[in-house]
Amino acid sequence: MPDITVPAGAQELPAYLAVPEGEGPWPAVVVVFEAFGVNEDMRAQADRLAGRGYLAVLPDFYNGAPWLRCVRSAIRQLFARRGPMYDHIEAARAWLAARDDCTGRVGVIGFCMGGGFALVAAAKYDFQAASVNYGMLPRALPEALEGACPVVASYGGRDRSLRRAAAKLDRALTELDVPHDVKEYPDAGHSFLTGSRTPAPMSLLSKVVMGHGQGRDAAPEAWERIFAFFDTHLAKNGSTT
Repeated sequence: MPDITVPAGAQELPAYLAVPEGEGPWPAVVVVFEAFGVNEDMRAQADRLAGRGYLAVLPDFYNGAPWLRCVRSAIRQLFARRGPMYDHIEAARAWLAARDDCTGRVGVIGFCMGGGFALVAAAKYDFQAASVNYGMLPRALPEALEGACPVVASYGGRDRSLRRAAAKLDRALTELDVPHDVKEYPDAGHSFLTGSRTPAPMSLLSKVVMGHGQGRDAAPEAWERIFAFFDTHLAKNGSTT
């Protein structure tokens, strides 16, 4: 799978592109990383999507800078619902949609901080489906989600940093009549869907408050929910084959 660049205004963002086997065109997905940026675990998630028939791009929204230098700005943008990261998410969406090997239908998936961006992007841009994984909720629900594309979301009940987030999101999407599948896994914590490890500066907070990595036995079911939802709302004719 190649390392590429994605045009984003005057910039060229480094990115990782995962391409399914066989012949396209395929539906596509923009992968929005955890707070820690592009790493092998996030690349593995792009590969997972490609393995199920989705063209997947993982842009480096930090543009090569260390995550510690970038994460505070990213969080500010997340809650402001505007800023370069959102612009770059839209640039990645447009770049995928214009490719000859893409059907023109594009979804977004985000993890942790990226889940929050994916949720806002579901209403902000022309995505056909969004997967939100333990993502922070934007302020002013449900107004922030007006016009959102279909959303599938997964949270962990042991993640005390996101208490009742699943219930709040489910309620807002129901009120807006947005097709959705929101589930909280009672025995799971933060980042239960991936194999990511918490960097040392956040390890104690992550384990005690967020239950980082707990309940990973729930991950297979959660991933199947994501793919079933994407197959219904994103894949052409309801199938990636």
